[in-house]
Amino acid sequence: MAKTKQHRIILLLLVSVLTNMVASGQDAFHNYGNLQFHATASVGFHLDMINDGMFDSNSGLTGFYSNQLLTVSGSSSPVFQDLEIFTDNGLQLETWIGVTGNANFIAGDVLTLKGTSASYLNFIDQSFFNGSGDASHINGYAGATNKETITFPVGDGERLRFLTLISETSNALARCAYFREDPDALNSTGLQFPTTEKDSEDLQISDLEFWRLEGEQPSIVTLSWDTNSAVGLLAETVESLLVVGWSKSENRWERLGNTAISGNQQNGSITSETFIPSDYEVITLGGTDDLLEPFTVLDLDNYFMTPNNDGINDFLLIDGIENVPNNVLNIYNRYGVLVYSKVNYANEFDGKSNRNGAISRGSGLSAGVYFYILTVSDTREKFQGYLYISQ
Repeated sequence: MAKTKQHRIILLLLVSVLTNMVASGQDAFHNYGNLQFHATASVGFHLDMINDGMFDSNSGLTGFYSNQLLTVSGSSSPVFQDLEIFTDNGLQLETWIGVTGNANFIAGDVLTLKGTSASYLNFIDQSFFNGSGDASHINGYAGATNKETITFPVGDGERLRFLTLISETSNALARCAYFREDPDALNSTGLQFPTTEKDSEDLQISDLEFWRLEGEQPSIVTLSWDTNSAVGLLAETVESLLVVGWSKSENRWERLGNTAISGNQQNGSITSETFIPSDYEVITLGGTDDLLEPFTVLDLDNYFMTPNNDGINDFLLIDGIENVPNNVLNIYNRYGVLVYSKVNYANEFDGKSNRNGAISRGSGLSAGVYFYILTVSDTREKFQGYLYISQ
């Protein structure tokens, strides 16, 4: 059978199947058999995909297009040649999917659970991607198969926070995700990595973000930072910044080095020494400086809020905050989960979380007692106290 005729039959069958599903009220494409796209095939999915059959030898372009959240699930993982993502509200992966050619990020994020790395967008062999940025990236796990070098296009749904991996030999499988979370608190990994447990007293560890990286080959990594990373809390100069990791064997934070660095305290990047990623639970930015004074911890006032838009106690108002612009405010619930974080806080907290995972972002926090820490880098001080929210 000629390929062009075969292409037409496949596409006509697919259109017929999708049309029948829509007519019968179904809202997903369900593959039970052996489906394959050939050569110059160009197919778009506007419905959820459930793949319980063979669907891993595809050519051509496959796209996911919707202004609604789309989901890919099933017992078998589909593999596409070229992949296009144009899903305003995201493409949720409940299994891993692979790409062997080009992945084109147009709009919307690829979403996976962060408590497990079982679901991920896998870049296979010579595959590559383009178009990733703050508006479209992987908010969850990215994978790399048979690659020595890859820049993972991961982030938190608002910011691209890439990690570049360069390994001595090809990885059978490497995976990476970014977390805009406090390693000290119970986070999306289901674990805690106390920043007080470290290989030396002068080591500083970021409590604003971390990456989880899996890989068995000796490698170096490059991390970046921006103003939200607040690296001024970690070192007085960028030359004193480090990559640090939580050792699985030692149960503590360790130095992973600094072999190259560029930028300033607002933006830059740093490269580690060689290490084996899977020896560490998570990695992040750190710093060390013998001249860096430890933070002084002070008790501040306790606050009461009634965020009901009546103009009284609707916001957390910290007196004099306008005089300390280089600050970070973290608010935790009674379980130690970070529910709000803001670099350069300016009295805008209105009782709503800005953290995914703890509660739906933008939703009002429930009534109760919360604990806050205000870190001021200029004076090396941490102010702490309690906040009571009432409805």
